[in-house]
This record gives sequence, C-alpha cells and structure tokens, in this order.
Amino acid sequence: MRRAPLLRYPTRRRSAPYRPLVTGIATVAIAAALLPTLSWAHAVVFPKASTPGAYEKYVLRVPNEKAVATTRVELRVPAGVRVTSFAEVPGWQLEIVMDSAKAITAAIWTGNLPPHRFVEFPFVAVNPKTDTRIEWPAYQTYADSERVEWTGPEGSKSPASVTTVATTPDAEGGVTKLLPWVAIVLSLVSLGLAMRKPETRTPA
Repeated sequence: MRRAPLLRYPTRRRSAPYRPLVTGIATVAIAAALLPTLSWAHAVVFPKASTPGAYEKYVLRVPNEKAVATTRVELRVPAGVRVTSFAEVPGWQLEIVMDSAKAITAAIWTGNLPPHRFVEFPFVAVNPKTDTRIEWPAYQTYADSERVEWTGPEGSKSPASVTTVATTPDAEGGVTKLLPWVAIVLSLVSLGLAMRKPETRTPA
C-alpha cells in the first residue's frame, strides 16, 4: 500500500524576541533621563514662567557638580525685578546687597554644600509689569576657589537661568514642560510597534 507523501510546511524563522524590547527600553531610558537634566544640570531659578507684576516666590536651586564642597553662592537681581524678602536656609548665612536707594541688587549665601548634594534658596520678588525675559546671573564658588559664572546664553556650558514673564506664561512654559513627556510617550509607542512586528516566514 503506497503511503501518501508527507506534506512539508514552511518553517518560521523567529526574530530575536528581546531585541525590540531592549531597544525600546533603552530609548525610554534616554528620554526619561532628559527630565532631570532639564532641571538639574545647572543653577536654576524656578518657576521658569510667571506673569507681569506678580509677587512671585522664586527658588534658586544649586547642585554641587564637583568633588569638593560649594561654599558661596551669589545671585544678582536683574534690572526691573524688585526682591522683597528671603527665606531662612539652615546652615547658610545670607548677605543682602543694596544700592543707594535701598533696593536689593544681590544676595550672597555662604555655607557648605558637599558633593552630590543640592541646596535651594527661596525668595520673593515682584516681576516687571510688561512681558519680558528675566535672566538670573548666578555665581558658584567651590572650596578649591574655583568660581563658576552661570551667566552665559542658553545652550552654553554655563547658561544663566531664564524666567519668561508673559500674560499667558503657560503658552511657552507648559509646552516646554511637556516635551520630555511627549518623548517618553513616543518611545513607548515605538516599543509597542516594534514588539508587534510580524514574524517573517521563509520556505523550507
């Protein structure tokens, strides 16, 4: 009795199952890393957006990016901004600099900020009454006498922090804050598409 010929089905060549996953995770990790970078890379004054004429509570955040302690931080008050008061910061001494009209022109904090730490200096200021960009010149001095001037343009190695003062600050500030999250969402979508990629078939 003749046997029926065996049917041979095409075999599937399975792609590396973890390659899309690893690529996607790496992409998400890079995008997530951008979040702290935006806020932590330099001496920054928050908030980054406010309204004209507002009595705003600002915070100067200074990280220690060296292997020696930060011992002195100076903030110059930009023209058109009127600083009214400061919060006490434990462990730091505050010196207020005024001009002949008794307007505050600078604040100098002295203390000790060890490596891998950050400190925040809160203060209240009155914004200019018109739309503008406030640039906050700051100076950071280390225990080895190195002095970093946070006064450069945006995108430079040591940029000055900038606050946008506008009648609708969320139009710029909100979009800027959302950009890193958009990057993460797009990365997750790409990851999902990569994992759903159909497997290729090759004839036997």
